Amino acid sequence: MGRLLAVIILCLAWATLWATPARARAGAVGDPAPVCIARADPDSSPSALLVNSAHFDCSKDQRSFGPGDFDVLAPSLKPGAGQTWPAHVRFGSVWQQNATLFALYDDGKIARVPLDEHALTRSLSLGAIVDVRLPYRRIAVTRLLWRIQGSANVRGIVLGPHTATATQGWQSDLLLGALYAGFAGLCVALLVFNLALWCALRRPFQLAYCGMVLALLLYAVTSSGAVAWWWPSISNNDRIRFNYLALGLSAAAALEFARTFFEAGVFEGRTGRLARVVSIALIASAATFAVLAPWQARLLDRVYALTFVALLATVVPVLIKAWRLRSSYLWLFALAWGAPIAFSGLRVAASMGLIEWSFWIDNSTVMAMLAESMLSSVAIAYRIHLLSRERDEAREQEIAARLLADTDPLTGLLNRRAFLADAIGRAGDQKLIVVDIDHFKKVNDAIGHDGGDEVLRIVARVLRTAAAGNGVLVARLGGEEFAILSPAEQALDPRDLLDALREASMPFDLTVTASLGSCTGPMTRETDWKKLYSLADRALFAAKTAGRDRARDAGVLAAAA
Repeated sequence: MGRLLAVIILCLAWATLWATPARARAGAVGDPAPVCIARADPDSSPSALLVNSAHFDCSKDQRSFGPGDFDVLAPSLKPGAGQTWPAHVRFGSVWQQNATLFALYDDGKIARVPLDEHALTRSLSLGAIVDVRLPYRRIAVTRLLWRIQGSANVRGIVLGPHTATATQGWQSDLLLGALYAGFAGLCVALLVFNLALWCALRRPFQLAYCGMVLALLLYAVTSSGAVAWWWPSISNNDRIRFNYLALGLSAAAALEFARTFFEAGVFEGRTGRLARVVSIALIASAATFAVLAPWQARLLDRVYALTFVALLATVVPVLIKAWRLRSSYLWLFALAWGAPIAFSGLRVAASMGLIEWSFWIDNSTVMAMLAESMLSSVAIAYRIHLLSRERDEAREQEIAARLLADTDPLTGLLNRRAFLADAIGRAGDQKLIVVDIDHFKKVNDAIGHDGGDEVLRIVARVLRTAAAGNGVLVARLGGEEFAILSPAEQALDPRDLLDALREASMPFDLTVTASLGSCTGPMTRETDWKKLYSLADRALFAAKTAGRDRARDAGVLAAAA
Protein backbone atom coordinates (compact mmCIF):
# COMPACT_ATOMS: atom_id res chain seq x y z
CA MET A 1 0.00 0.00 0.00
CA GLY A 2 2.83 2.40 0.88
CA ARG A 3 4.60 1.73 -2.44
CA LEU A 4 1.38 2.28 -4.41
CA LEU A 5 0.76 5.57 -2.63
CA ALA A 6 4.33 6.70 -3.32
CA VAL A 7 3.94 5.92 -7.04
CA ILE A 8 0.68 7.90 -7.23
CA ILE A 9 2.19 10.90 -5.42
CA LEU A 10 5.16 10.84 -7.82
CA CYS A 11 2.75 10.74 -10.78
CA LEU A 12 0.86 13.72 -9.42
CA ALA A 13 4.10 15.62 -8.83
CA TRP A 14 5.20 14.86 -12.39
CA ALA A 15 1.83 16.04 -13.72
CA THR A 16 2.21 19.29 -11.80
CA LEU A 17 5.71 19.85 -13.15
CA TRP A 18 4.52 19.00 -16.66
CA ALA A 19 1.70 21.51 -16.39
CA THR A 20 4.00 24.36 -15.32
CA PRO A 21 5.82 24.88 -18.64
CA ALA A 22 2.54 24.25 -20.45
CA ARG A 23 1.02 27.41 -19.03
CA ALA A 24 2.45 29.51 -21.79
CA ARG A 25 1.17 27.09 -24.43
CA ALA A 26 -2.35 26.34 -23.21
CA GLY A 27 -5.43 28.37 -22.38
CA ALA A 28 -4.45 32.01 -22.41
CA VAL A 29 -2.04 31.73 -25.35
CA GLY A 30 -0.94 34.53 -27.63
CA ASP A 31 -0.44 38.19 -26.81
CA PRO A 32 -2.44 39.95 -24.08
CA ALA A 33 -4.93 42.59 -25.19
CA PRO A 34 -5.62 44.86 -22.18
CA VAL A 35 -9.15 46.27 -22.20
CA CYS A 36 -10.97 49.38 -21.05
CA ILE A 37 -14.61 49.39 -19.92
CA ALA A 38 -17.52 51.75 -20.40
CA ARG A 39 -21.23 51.49 -19.85
CA ALA A 40 -22.97 50.79 -23.15
CA ASP A 41 -23.80 53.91 -25.16
CA PRO A 42 -26.44 52.91 -27.73
CA ASP A 43 -26.13 56.31 -29.44
CA SER A 44 -22.45 55.79 -30.26
CA SER A 45 -21.52 53.82 -33.35
CA PRO A 46 -18.83 51.14 -33.28
CA SER A 47 -16.63 53.24 -35.56
CA ALA A 48 -16.82 56.18 -33.17
CA LEU A 49 -16.06 54.01 -30.14
CA LEU A 50 -13.10 52.38 -31.88
CA VAL A 51 -11.57 55.75 -32.67
CA ASN A 52 -12.47 57.71 -29.52
CA SER A 53 -11.56 55.96 -26.26
CA ALA A 54 -11.79 58.98 -23.99
CA HIS A 55 -14.81 57.83 -21.97
CA PHE A 56 -13.48 54.28 -21.40
CA ASP A 57 -12.08 53.39 -17.96
CA CYS A 58 -8.87 51.39 -18.15
CA SER A 59 -8.03 51.24 -14.43
CA LYS A 60 -11.07 49.99 -12.53
CA ASP A 61 -11.64 46.31 -11.83
CA GLN A 62 -14.23 44.90 -14.23
CA ARG A 63 -16.42 43.53 -11.42
CA SER A 64 -16.81 46.98 -9.92
CA PHE A 65 -19.07 47.96 -12.84
CA GLY A 66 -21.77 45.46 -11.82
CA PRO A 67 -24.12 43.71 -14.26
CA GLY A 68 -25.56 45.29 -17.39
CA ASP A 69 -24.62 46.25 -20.96
CA PHE A 70 -21.07 47.32 -21.74
CA ASP A 71 -18.68 48.50 -24.41
CA VAL A 72 -15.25 46.93 -23.98
CA LEU A 73 -12.31 48.33 -25.95
CA ALA A 74 -8.88 46.80 -26.52
CA PRO A 75 -7.05 49.97 -27.62
CA SER A 76 -3.62 48.49 -28.11
CA LEU A 77 -2.84 45.22 -29.85
CA LYS A 78 0.52 43.75 -30.71
CA PRO A 79 1.76 45.45 -33.91
CA GLY A 80 1.14 43.35 -37.01
CA ALA A 81 -1.56 41.19 -35.42
CA GLY A 82 -3.45 39.40 -38.19
CA GLN A 83 -1.21 40.66 -40.97
CA THR A 84 0.80 37.50 -41.71
CA TRP A 85 -1.67 34.99 -40.35
CA PRO A 86 -5.40 35.20 -39.58
CA ALA A 87 -5.85 36.68 -36.11
CA HIS A 88 -7.80 34.76 -33.48
CA VAL A 89 -9.27 36.63 -30.53
CA ARG A 90 -9.38 34.45 -27.42
CA PHE A 91 -11.09 35.31 -24.13
CA GLY A 92 -12.67 33.53 -21.19
CA SER A 93 -16.28 32.38 -21.34
CA VAL A 94 -18.62 34.26 -18.98
CA TRP A 95 -22.37 34.77 -18.59
CA GLN A 96 -23.77 37.21 -21.17
CA GLN A 97 -26.89 37.31 -23.30
CA ASN A 98 -25.41 38.68 -26.48
CA ALA A 99 -22.19 40.18 -27.80
CA THR A 100 -20.76 41.58 -31.00
CA LEU A 101 -17.04 41.77 -31.67
CA PHE A 102 -15.71 44.56 -33.93
CA ALA A 103 -12.16 44.59 -35.30
CA LEU A 104 -10.54 47.77 -36.64
CA TYR A 105 -7.95 47.19 -39.36
CA ASP A 106 -5.03 49.42 -40.12
CA ASP A 107 -6.72 50.71 -43.27
CA GLY A 108 -9.78 51.90 -41.31
CA LYS A 109 -12.06 49.03 -42.30
CA ILE A 110 -14.13 47.38 -39.54
CA ALA A 111 -15.08 43.68 -39.35
CA ARG A 112 -18.12 42.60 -37.37
CA VAL A 113 -18.56 39.15 -35.71
CA PRO A 114 -21.91 38.50 -33.94
CA LEU A 115 -21.65 36.37 -30.79
CA ASP A 116 -24.97 35.37 -29.29
CA GLU A 117 -25.25 32.53 -26.74
CA HIS A 118 -25.17 29.82 -29.42
CA ALA A 119 -22.41 31.46 -31.45
CA LEU A 120 -20.32 31.59 -28.27
CA THR A 121 -20.86 27.86 -27.84
CA ARG A 122 -19.73 27.17 -31.40
CA SER A 123 -16.63 29.29 -30.79
CA LEU A 124 -15.58 27.49 -27.61
CA SER A 125 -12.21 25.79 -27.54
CA LEU A 126 -10.90 23.59 -24.75
CA GLY A 127 -10.57 25.36 -21.44
CA ALA A 128 -13.88 27.17 -22.06
CA ILE A 129 -11.97 29.78 -24.05
CA VAL A 130 -13.93 31.61 -26.75
CA ASP A 131 -11.82 31.55 -29.92
CA VAL A 132 -13.05 33.95 -32.63
CA ARG A 133 -11.32 33.95 -36.00
CA LEU A 134 -11.25 37.43 -37.53
CA PRO A 135 -11.60 37.87 -41.30
CA TYR A 136 -8.16 37.65 -42.86
CA ARG A 137 -7.30 40.70 -45.06
CA ARG A 138 -3.46 40.70 -44.93
CA ILE A 139 -3.78 43.95 -43.02
CA ALA A 140 -2.97 44.32 -39.32
CA VAL A 141 -5.75 44.58 -36.76
CA THR A 142 -5.18 47.58 -34.48
CA ARG A 143 -8.16 47.67 -32.10
CA LEU A 144 -10.98 45.46 -30.83
CA LEU A 145 -14.40 46.41 -29.49
CA TRP A 146 -16.94 44.19 -27.74
CA ARG A 147 -20.50 45.44 -27.45
CA ILE A 148 -22.01 43.24 -24.75
CA GLN A 149 -25.61 42.90 -23.64
CA GLY A 150 -26.83 41.20 -20.47
CA SER A 151 -23.50 40.62 -18.76
CA ALA A 152 -23.92 39.11 -15.29
CA ASN A 153 -20.37 40.29 -14.51
CA VAL A 154 -19.82 37.56 -11.95
CA ARG A 155 -16.13 37.05 -12.79
CA GLY A 156 -15.73 39.88 -15.23
CA ILE A 157 -17.04 41.24 -18.51
CA VAL A 158 -14.30 40.16 -20.93
CA LEU A 159 -11.82 37.82 -19.25
CA GLY A 160 -8.17 37.57 -20.25
CA PRO A 161 -8.42 38.66 -23.90
CA HIS A 162 -5.52 37.65 -26.14
CA THR A 163 -4.75 37.73 -29.83
CA ALA A 164 -3.27 34.50 -31.13
CA THR A 165 -2.66 32.48 -34.26
CA ALA A 166 -4.51 29.33 -35.25
CA THR A 167 -1.38 27.30 -34.50
CA GLN A 168 -1.25 28.62 -30.95
CA GLY A 169 -4.90 27.72 -30.52
CA TRP A 170 -4.36 24.20 -31.83
CA GLN A 171 -1.37 23.71 -29.53
CA SER A 172 -3.48 24.84 -26.60
CA ASP A 173 -6.28 22.45 -27.57
CA LEU A 174 -3.85 19.55 -27.91
CA LEU A 175 -2.28 20.13 -24.50
CA LEU A 176 -5.58 20.72 -22.75
CA GLY A 177 -7.11 17.83 -24.69
CA ALA A 178 -4.43 15.52 -23.30
CA LEU A 179 -5.07 16.83 -19.79
CA TYR A 180 -8.87 16.54 -19.97
CA ALA A 181 -8.75 13.20 -21.81
CA GLY A 182 -6.47 11.80 -19.14
CA PHE A 183 -8.83 13.04 -16.45
CA ALA A 184 -11.90 11.67 -18.26
CA GLY A 185 -10.23 8.32 -18.89
CA LEU A 186 -9.25 8.07 -15.24
CA CYS A 187 -12.80 8.94 -14.19
CA VAL A 188 -14.28 6.26 -16.45
CA ALA A 189 -11.77 3.66 -15.23
CA LEU A 190 -12.40 4.51 -11.57
CA LEU A 191 -16.15 4.52 -12.17
CA VAL A 192 -16.22 1.10 -13.85
CA PHE A 193 -13.81 -0.42 -11.34
CA ASN A 194 -15.67 0.82 -8.26
CA LEU A 195 -19.08 -0.08 -9.69
CA ALA A 196 -17.78 -3.61 -10.22
CA LEU A 197 -16.50 -3.64 -6.65
CA TRP A 198 -19.84 -2.34 -5.41
CA CYS A 199 -21.63 -5.21 -7.14
CA ALA A 200 -19.46 -7.58 -5.09
CA LEU A 201 -19.16 -5.74 -1.77
CA ARG A 202 -22.27 -3.50 -1.63
CA ARG A 203 -20.59 -0.83 0.53
CA PRO A 204 -22.37 2.57 0.67
CA PHE A 205 -19.13 4.53 0.31
CA GLN A 206 -18.54 2.93 -3.10
CA LEU A 207 -21.80 4.35 -4.48
CA ALA A 208 -20.98 7.77 -3.00
CA TYR A 209 -17.55 7.63 -4.62
CA CYS A 210 -19.06 6.66 -7.98
CA GLY A 211 -21.50 9.56 -7.67
CA MET A 212 -18.61 11.91 -6.96
CA VAL A 213 -16.59 10.66 -9.93
CA LEU A 214 -19.63 10.87 -12.23
CA ALA A 215 -20.30 14.46 -11.13
CA LEU A 216 -16.62 15.32 -11.63
CA LEU A 217 -16.75 13.84 -15.12
CA LEU A 218 -19.80 16.01 -15.89
CA TYR A 219 -18.00 19.01 -14.43
CA ALA A 220 -14.91 18.36 -16.55
CA VAL A 221 -17.04 18.08 -19.69
CA THR A 222 -18.89 21.34 -18.98
CA SER A 223 -16.06 23.41 -17.52
CA SER A 224 -13.64 22.44 -20.29
CA GLY A 225 -16.07 23.46 -23.02
CA ALA A 226 -15.93 19.94 -24.52
CA VAL A 227 -19.71 19.73 -24.17
CA ALA A 228 -19.96 22.28 -26.99
CA TRP A 229 -18.32 19.80 -29.36
CA TRP A 230 -20.82 17.06 -28.53
CA TRP A 231 -23.86 19.30 -28.07
CA PRO A 232 -23.32 22.30 -30.35
CA SER A 233 -26.92 23.51 -30.00
CA ILE A 234 -26.58 24.19 -26.26
CA SER A 235 -26.33 27.86 -25.33
CA ASN A 236 -23.21 28.96 -23.49
CA ASN A 237 -25.26 30.19 -20.53
CA ASP A 238 -26.91 26.78 -20.18
CA ARG A 239 -23.45 25.22 -20.21
CA ILE A 240 -22.55 27.46 -17.28
CA ARG A 241 -25.72 26.37 -15.46
CA PHE A 242 -24.70 22.72 -15.83
CA ASN A 243 -21.21 23.65 -14.68
CA TYR A 244 -22.52 25.07 -11.40
CA LEU A 245 -24.73 22.03 -10.85
CA ALA A 246 -21.96 19.52 -11.55
CA LEU A 247 -19.47 21.16 -9.21
CA GLY A 248 -22.05 21.46 -6.43
CA LEU A 249 -23.07 17.82 -6.82
CA SER A 250 -19.46 16.63 -6.86
CA ALA A 251 -18.70 18.54 -3.65
CA ALA A 252 -21.81 17.16 -1.93
CA ALA A 253 -20.95 13.64 -3.12
CA ALA A 254 -17.39 14.04 -1.81
CA LEU A 255 -18.80 14.94 1.61
CA GLU A 256 -21.18 11.97 1.48
CA PHE A 257 -18.28 9.74 0.48
CA ALA A 258 -16.34 10.90 3.53
CA ARG A 259 -19.38 10.37 5.77
CA THR A 260 -19.90 6.78 4.64
CA PHE A 261 -16.19 5.97 4.42
CA PHE A 262 -14.99 7.02 7.87
CA GLU A 263 -15.78 4.97 10.94
CA ALA A 264 -19.31 5.60 12.25
CA GLY A 265 -18.17 7.70 15.21
CA VAL A 266 -16.50 10.38 13.08
CA PHE A 267 -19.78 11.77 11.71
CA GLU A 268 -21.92 11.27 14.79
CA GLY A 269 -23.48 14.22 16.59
CA ARG A 270 -22.75 17.78 15.50
CA THR A 271 -20.24 16.79 12.84
CA GLY A 272 -22.81 14.64 11.05
CA ARG A 273 -25.50 17.32 11.28
CA LEU A 274 -23.08 19.95 9.96
CA ALA A 275 -22.11 17.71 7.04
CA ARG A 276 -25.76 17.15 6.11
CA VAL A 277 -26.54 20.88 6.26
CA VAL A 278 -23.51 21.75 4.10
CA SER A 279 -24.37 19.02 1.54
CA ILE A 280 -27.93 20.34 1.23
CA ALA A 281 -26.63 23.92 0.97
CA LEU A 282 -24.19 22.96 -1.81
CA ILE A 283 -26.88 21.32 -3.92
CA ALA A 284 -29.49 23.99 -3.16
CA SER A 285 -27.19 26.92 -4.00
CA ALA A 286 -26.09 25.27 -7.26
CA ALA A 287 -29.68 24.49 -8.25
CA THR A 288 -30.83 28.00 -7.32
CA PHE A 289 -28.18 29.59 -9.52
CA ALA A 290 -28.96 27.22 -12.39
CA VAL A 291 -32.68 28.01 -12.23
CA LEU A 292 -32.73 31.73 -11.39
CA ALA A 293 -29.66 33.16 -13.16
CA PRO A 294 -29.20 35.75 -14.53
CA TRP A 295 -31.54 37.19 -11.89
CA GLN A 296 -29.30 38.36 -9.03
CA ALA A 297 -26.51 36.29 -10.55
CA ARG A 298 -23.75 37.96 -8.52
CA LEU A 299 -25.60 37.42 -5.24
CA LEU A 300 -26.39 33.81 -6.11
CA ASP A 301 -22.77 33.21 -7.09
CA ARG A 302 -21.60 34.72 -3.79
CA VAL A 303 -23.94 32.41 -1.87
CA TYR A 304 -22.64 29.51 -3.94
CA ALA A 305 -19.05 30.44 -3.09
CA LEU A 306 -19.93 30.73 0.61
CA THR A 307 -21.24 27.16 0.62
CA PHE A 308 -17.79 26.06 -0.52
CA VAL A 309 -16.31 28.11 2.31
CA ALA A 310 -18.63 26.16 4.61
CA LEU A 311 -17.42 22.93 3.01
CA LEU A 312 -13.81 23.88 3.66
CA ALA A 313 -14.71 24.78 7.24
CA THR A 314 -16.45 21.42 7.71
CA VAL A 315 -13.28 19.55 6.83
CA VAL A 316 -11.50 20.88 9.93
CA PRO A 317 -13.81 19.39 12.62
CA VAL A 318 -14.09 16.17 10.62
CA LEU A 319 -10.32 15.69 10.54
CA ILE A 320 -9.98 16.69 14.20
CA LYS A 321 -12.63 14.21 15.26
CA ALA A 322 -11.09 11.49 13.10
CA TRP A 323 -7.74 12.20 14.76
CA ARG A 324 -9.28 11.99 18.24
CA LEU A 325 -10.95 8.69 17.39
CA ARG A 326 -7.68 7.40 15.89
CA SER A 327 -9.29 6.70 12.54
CA SER A 328 -7.37 4.29 10.33
CA TYR A 329 -8.15 6.44 7.27
CA LEU A 330 -7.22 9.91 8.54
CA TRP A 331 -3.82 10.09 6.85
CA LEU A 332 -5.26 9.07 3.47
CA PHE A 333 -8.02 11.66 3.66
CA ALA A 334 -5.59 14.36 4.73
CA LEU A 335 -3.58 13.64 1.58
CA ALA A 336 -6.62 13.25 -0.68
CA TRP A 337 -8.28 16.48 0.45
CA GLY A 338 -5.12 18.58 0.56
CA ALA A 339 -5.11 19.62 -3.11
CA PRO A 340 -8.89 20.23 -3.42
CA ILE A 341 -8.87 22.34 -0.24
CA ALA A 342 -5.98 24.47 -1.48
CA PHE A 343 -7.37 25.00 -4.98
CA SER A 344 -10.93 25.48 -3.74
CA GLY A 345 -9.62 28.20 -1.48
CA LEU A 346 -8.00 29.89 -4.48
CA ARG A 347 -11.21 29.62 -6.53
CA VAL A 348 -13.32 31.02 -3.72
CA ALA A 349 -10.87 33.89 -3.31
CA ALA A 350 -10.98 34.56 -7.06
CA SER A 351 -14.79 34.43 -7.17
CA MET A 352 -14.97 36.96 -4.34
CA GLY A 353 -12.51 39.29 -6.05
CA LEU A 354 -9.78 38.80 -3.47
CA ILE A 355 -7.28 37.71 -6.14
CA GLU A 356 -7.09 38.35 -9.87
CA TRP A 357 -8.75 35.97 -12.31
CA SER A 358 -6.45 33.44 -13.94
CA PHE A 359 -7.16 30.76 -16.51
CA TRP A 360 -5.23 28.23 -14.43
CA ILE A 361 -7.02 29.11 -11.21
CA ASP A 362 -10.33 28.84 -13.06
CA ASN A 363 -9.35 25.39 -14.33
CA SER A 364 -7.47 24.24 -11.23
CA THR A 365 -10.46 22.25 -10.02
CA VAL A 366 -9.84 19.55 -12.61
CA MET A 367 -6.26 18.97 -11.46
CA ALA A 368 -7.31 19.14 -7.80
CA MET A 369 -10.12 16.66 -8.34
CA LEU A 370 -7.79 14.43 -10.35
CA ALA A 371 -5.54 14.20 -7.30
CA GLU A 372 -8.52 13.75 -4.98
CA SER A 373 -10.04 10.98 -7.13
CA MET A 374 -6.79 9.05 -7.37
CA LEU A 375 -5.99 9.31 -3.67
CA SER A 376 -9.58 8.53 -2.71
CA SER A 377 -9.31 5.44 -4.88
CA VAL A 378 -6.21 4.51 -2.90
CA ALA A 379 -8.25 5.08 0.27
CA ILE A 380 -10.93 2.72 -1.07
CA ALA A 381 -8.29 0.11 -1.91
CA TYR A 382 -6.88 0.49 1.60
CA ARG A 383 -10.37 0.18 3.10
CA ILE A 384 -11.05 -2.96 1.07
CA HIS A 385 -7.67 -4.31 2.18
CA LEU A 386 -8.69 -3.78 5.81
CA LEU A 387 -12.12 -5.30 5.15
CA SER A 388 -10.47 -8.33 3.54
CA ARG A 389 -8.13 -8.69 6.47
CA GLU A 390 -11.02 -8.39 8.93
CA ARG A 391 -12.98 -10.95 6.89
CA ASP A 392 -10.04 -13.35 6.85
CA GLU A 393 -9.56 -12.95 10.59
CA ALA A 394 -13.27 -13.51 11.17
CA ARG A 395 -13.17 -16.57 8.93
CA GLU A 396 -10.17 -17.94 10.81
CA GLN A 397 -11.94 -17.34 14.10
CA GLU A 398 -15.06 -19.03 12.75
CA ILE A 399 -13.03 -22.03 11.61
CA ALA A 400 -11.29 -22.17 14.97
CA ALA A 401 -14.62 -21.93 16.79
CA ARG A 402 -16.06 -24.63 14.57
CA LEU A 403 -13.08 -26.85 15.24
CA LEU A 404 -13.50 -26.28 18.95
CA ALA A 405 -17.18 -27.15 18.64
CA ASP A 406 -16.51 -30.27 16.54
CA THR A 407 -13.31 -31.53 18.16
CA ASP A 408 -12.64 -33.29 21.41
CA PRO A 409 -10.19 -30.94 23.17
CA LEU A 410 -8.17 -33.73 24.81
CA THR A 411 -7.55 -36.06 21.88
CA GLY A 412 -8.15 -33.84 18.85
CA LEU A 413 -10.59 -36.40 17.42
CA LEU A 414 -14.15 -35.64 16.39
CA ASN A 415 -16.56 -35.41 19.29
CA ARG A 416 -19.82 -37.36 19.36
CA ARG A 417 -21.94 -34.55 17.86
CA ALA A 418 -19.59 -33.91 14.93
CA PHE A 419 -19.11 -37.64 14.36
CA LEU A 420 -22.84 -38.24 14.07
CA ALA A 421 -23.30 -35.19 11.84
CA ASP A 422 -20.77 -36.60 9.35
CA ALA A 423 -21.75 -40.25 9.74
CA ILE A 424 -25.54 -40.21 9.39
CA GLY A 425 -26.63 -39.99 5.77
CA ARG A 426 -23.71 -41.85 4.23
CA ALA A 427 -24.50 -43.94 1.17
CA GLY A 428 -23.78 -47.66 1.14
CA ASP A 429 -22.99 -50.04 3.98
CA GLN A 430 -20.65 -48.78 6.69
CA LYS A 431 -18.59 -50.67 9.25
CA LEU A 432 -18.68 -49.32 12.80
CA ILE A 433 -15.94 -50.35 15.24
CA VAL A 434 -16.41 -49.36 18.88
CA VAL A 435 -13.17 -49.34 20.92
CA ASP A 436 -13.11 -49.33 24.71
CA ILE A 437 -9.92 -49.26 26.81
CA ASP A 438 -9.72 -52.17 29.24
CA HIS A 439 -9.62 -51.44 32.98
CA PHE A 440 -9.21 -47.70 32.41
CA LYS A 441 -10.17 -46.90 36.01
CA LYS A 442 -7.24 -48.97 37.22
CA VAL A 443 -4.99 -47.10 34.78
CA ASN A 444 -6.14 -43.79 36.28
CA ASP A 445 -5.60 -45.07 39.79
CA ALA A 446 -2.12 -46.31 38.93
CA ILE A 447 -0.68 -43.27 37.10
CA GLY A 448 -3.11 -40.50 37.98
CA HIS A 449 -5.51 -38.49 35.86
CA ASP A 450 -2.73 -36.73 33.94
CA GLY A 451 -1.29 -40.11 33.05
CA GLY A 452 -4.76 -41.33 32.12
CA ASP A 453 -5.22 -38.33 29.82
CA GLU A 454 -1.91 -39.16 28.16
CA VAL A 455 -3.10 -42.74 27.61
CA LEU A 456 -6.25 -41.41 25.93
CA ARG A 457 -4.15 -39.19 23.64
CA ILE A 458 -1.87 -42.12 22.70
CA VAL A 459 -4.84 -44.38 21.95
CA ALA A 460 -6.40 -41.62 19.84
CA ARG A 461 -3.14 -41.19 17.91
CA VAL A 462 -2.89 -44.94 17.27
CA LEU A 463 -6.49 -45.11 16.02
CA ARG A 464 -6.03 -42.02 13.81
CA THR A 465 -2.88 -43.48 12.25
CA ALA A 466 -4.38 -46.91 11.70
CA ALA A 467 -7.58 -45.51 10.26
CA ALA A 468 -5.95 -43.01 7.92
CA GLY A 469 -7.78 -43.00 4.61
CA ASN A 470 -10.54 -41.36 2.63
CA GLY A 471 -13.99 -41.59 4.10
CA VAL A 472 -12.84 -42.92 7.50
CA LEU A 473 -14.13 -41.16 10.63
CA VAL A 474 -12.49 -41.50 14.05
CA ALA A 475 -14.16 -40.06 17.15
CA ARG A 476 -14.09 -40.12 20.91
CA LEU A 477 -17.64 -40.91 21.97
CA GLY A 478 -16.98 -40.22 25.63
CA GLY A 479 -14.75 -41.36 28.50
CA GLU A 480 -12.51 -44.17 27.27
CA GLU A 481 -14.82 -45.14 24.38
CA PHE A 482 -13.87 -44.48 20.74
CA ALA A 483 -15.51 -45.18 17.39
CA ILE A 484 -14.24 -45.79 13.86
CA LEU A 485 -16.59 -45.65 10.87
CA SER A 486 -15.52 -46.62 7.36
CA PRO A 487 -17.15 -47.82 4.13
CA ALA A 488 -17.70 -51.58 4.28
CA GLU A 489 -15.51 -52.22 1.23
CA GLN A 490 -12.48 -50.60 2.90
CA ALA A 491 -13.18 -51.72 6.45
CA LEU A 492 -10.30 -51.99 8.90
CA ASP A 493 -9.21 -55.32 10.33
CA PRO A 494 -9.88 -55.21 14.11
CA ARG A 495 -6.87 -57.48 14.70
CA ASP A 496 -4.54 -54.86 13.19
CA LEU A 497 -6.01 -52.27 15.55
CA LEU A 498 -5.45 -54.54 18.55
CA ASP A 499 -1.84 -55.16 17.51
CA ALA A 500 -1.19 -51.43 17.08
CA LEU A 501 -2.61 -50.70 20.53
CA ARG A 502 -0.52 -53.43 22.14
CA GLU A 503 2.67 -52.08 20.55
CA ALA A 504 2.02 -48.45 21.51
CA SER A 505 4.44 -47.00 24.06
CA MET A 506 2.46 -46.02 27.16
CA PRO A 507 3.47 -43.88 30.16
CA PHE A 508 5.66 -45.69 32.72
CA ASP A 509 5.83 -48.68 30.30
CA LEU A 510 2.30 -49.52 31.33
CA THR A 511 0.55 -52.25 29.36
CA VAL A 512 -2.76 -50.95 28.02
CA THR A 513 -5.19 -53.05 26.00
CA ALA A 514 -8.62 -52.46 24.48
CA SER A 515 -11.67 -54.42 23.44
CA LEU A 516 -13.43 -53.94 20.11
CA GLY A 517 -16.98 -54.55 18.92
CA SER A 518 -18.04 -54.08 15.31
CA CYS A 519 -21.06 -54.26 13.07
CA THR A 520 -21.78 -53.51 9.39
CA GLY A 521 -24.91 -51.89 8.00
CA PRO A 522 -26.49 -48.76 6.49
CA MET A 523 -26.17 -45.29 8.07
CA THR A 524 -28.76 -43.34 6.12
CA ARG A 525 -30.91 -42.37 9.12
CA GLU A 526 -30.51 -41.81 12.83
CA THR A 527 -32.41 -45.04 13.52
CA ASP A 528 -29.78 -46.91 11.49
CA TRP A 529 -27.09 -45.41 13.71
CA LYS A 530 -28.88 -46.49 16.85
CA LYS A 531 -29.29 -50.07 15.58
CA LEU A 532 -25.70 -50.25 14.33
CA TYR A 533 -24.27 -48.84 17.56
CA SER A 534 -26.44 -51.12 19.69
CA LEU A 535 -25.19 -54.22 17.89
CA ALA A 536 -21.56 -53.04 17.94
CA ASP A 537 -21.89 -52.31 21.65
CA ARG A 538 -23.23 -55.83 22.23
CA ALA A 539 -20.24 -57.20 20.35
CA LEU A 540 -17.96 -55.05 22.52
CA PHE A 541 -19.61 -56.46 25.66
CA ALA A 542 -19.05 -59.95 24.31
CA ALA A 543 -15.34 -59.15 23.83
CA LYS A 544 -15.12 -57.89 27.41
CA THR A 545 -16.90 -60.98 28.70
CA ALA A 546 -14.57 -63.25 26.74
CA GLY A 547 -11.52 -61.85 28.55
CA ARG A 548 -10.85 -58.41 26.99
CA ASP A 549 -8.00 -57.48 24.61
CA ARG A 550 -9.94 -59.00 21.72
CA ALA A 551 -12.53 -58.16 19.06
CA ARG A 552 -16.01 -59.42 18.31
CA ASP A 553 -18.12 -58.77 15.21
CA ALA A 554 -21.93 -58.61 15.12
CA GLY A 555 -21.99 -59.22 11.37
CA VAL A 556 -24.17 -57.34 8.91
CA LEU A 557 -27.06 -55.35 10.34
CA ALA A 558 -29.71 -56.96 8.11
CA ALA A 559 -28.56 -60.45 9.04
CA ALA A 560 -28.12 -59.55 12.69
CA ALA A 561 -31.54 -57.99 12.88
